[in-house]
Amino acid sequence: MILQKPTFEVIAPDFGHSFTYQKFDEDKPNMNTVWHYHPELELVYINGGSGKRQIGSHVSYYNDGDLILIGSNLPHCGFTDGTTGNKSETVVQMKQDFLGFDFFNIPEMKKIQTIFEACKGGIAFYGKTKKKIGEKIEILEYQTDFQKLLSILNILNELGNSEEFKLLNAEGFSMESSMKDNDRINMVFNFVKNNFKEEISLETIADLTSMTVPSFCRYFKKITKKTFVQFVNEYRLVHASKLLAEKPMSIADVAFESGFNNFSHFNKSFKQFTGQNPSEYRNQLKSIIQ
Repeated sequence: MILQKPTFEVIAPDFGHSFTYQKFDEDKPNMNTVWHYHPELELVYINGGSGKRQIGSHVSYYNDGDLILIGSNLPHCGFTDGTTGNKSETVVQMKQDFLGFDFFNIPEMKKIQTIFEACKGGIAFYGKTKKKIGEKIEILEYQTDFQKLLSILNILNELGNSEEFKLLNAEGFSMESSMKDNDRINMVFNFVKNNFKEEISLETIADLTSMTVPSFCRYFKKITKKTFVQFVNEYRLVHASKLLAEKPMSIADVAFESGFNNFSHFNKSFKQFTGQNPSEYRNQLKSIIQ
């Protein structure tokens, strides 16, 4: 059994800065791969590549890069590694009141207020928004500190005006809980991340959280709006999506490597989750790439 303590990330902007800006690439990879959370909002642009998106109780597969906005104290995992094939990953982090308590309450900031509220459950942007805003985020690298600040406000305002987005925890991922609850749910997420290929019994996970099985099931459903079995199943299906897109493996091997011991159950679950059977999903991705 692998236990990984949930991480509370402390983010401290450099002296004289109200936000942090980091750019990662092949020479400087992002090493923060565990489940973690922080009070700062986080805007992430991934230039190219494909991989897993794990935010709150939401897990999905992104392709051809990603643009995501993550709310305060919303647990998430690293989005890139040595296998995602992206050119770079740019991260901007800021507290919701990084320009003062009242700055975003003025009428001109209404769109930004709206996006701050919506990102509590995490938002993924797509289409022209992803490409246009992604380019603006990458240009931040060459701007002065003051230009960066103005550009970030402009980016947030444009995101607030965009209709090309998906709420990742649309049913409401509750983080209005105590820090103890945050740590407990992150412990569960980390355990699933490290053990999803194995059978995870409710007794094991309940014992991990020092709860009875009925209490844990009620707790997990209240926090994530999903059953634990549903969450684990979705995690496995997203991993299968990644393998189907990136590895020349047989579909039976993909099922096994994703934690499914019953091939027919895997096929049925995958079609319910994606709307396609595994073969159709793989063939569609091939046609897109070609």
